[in-house]
Amino acid sequence: MDINDARAVVTVLALVCFIGITLWAYSSRARKGFDEAALLPFSEDDLPAPEGARQTKEGNKNG
Repeated sequence: MDINDARAVVTVLALVCFIGITLWAYSSRARKGFDEAALLPFSEDDLPAPEGARQTKEGNKNG
């Protein structure tokens, strides 16, 4: 086995991984989790901001 055979094996393994991840990402079983994750940025609007992240109307002015 020379370096070109190893490169071919790695290429085939990468292609198989890519196809597997693509099939998983578009499967109907994964859709529910992705739909929930897509709504996460919108669900955090009701939470109060951390104490260090609050800004006044004037913005952050130091001194």
